[in-house]
Amino acid sequence: MVLTITLLGGESTGKSTLAHALQNHLNHTVGLAAVRVPEHLRTWCETKGRAPHSHEQAERAHTQTRLINQASQQPGVRVVIADTTALMVAAYSELYFNDTSLYPVALAQQRHYSLSLLMGLDLPWVADGLFRDSPAVREATDTVLRRELQAAGIGFQTVYGQGDARLHQALRAIGPLLGESLVPTDRSLSEGRVAWNCEKCSDPACERRLFSQLLQRQTTPETPA
Repeated sequence: MVLTITLLGGESTGKSTLAHALQNHLNHTVGLAAVRVPEHLRTWCETKGRAPHSHEQAERAHTQTRLINQASQQPGVRVVIADTTALMVAAYSELYFNDTSLYPVALAQQRHYSLSLLMGLDLPWVADGLFRDSPAVREATDTVLRRELQAAGIGFQTVYGQGDARLHQALRAIGPLLGESLVPTDRSLSEGRVAWNCEKCSDPACERRLFSQLLQRQTTPETPA
């Protein structure tokens, strides 16, 4: 069985960086055959030198889905890491064109993927000189994604942290799907002191607060008894 791990999130939330890190870790550290599917929308924009018009969005979403499906059919592949899905294109269609028509198909496809990882908003927003708009657009995208995933009953995990911390959060979510731990168990998590995401309400402010508490526990030495 091929696992399909999808990365969702607005601009400048670290999707591509995490996708590369996951592929490298699974291939070279864990020894699993993992392939990465880049974000078709960004590649298209870079090639064309512009963002798609409203009537071009559906094809961008369809192509992203097709590339993910093709990757999963490669011989020997165990894990597909998708740097966004059609759901991201649907979200942008709503935000930029007030068009919600792409959601039904995108959500139906998203439901079939093994895991949806939503990027936390703890990374600084960085302009790329091309297509990124603003931190406000990033937050609006996060809100839309959470709304649609929750309304469709699609479970997701939010990942926070920078560098290895973000990678380890993602690996903790992927591990149970493979039936093994991919990173050393963090003691504060195993003892149940702090959850790394808000599984009840998926509220971003709550998640950031919990993650901050986790980092504080990890960096503050315990007082000897």
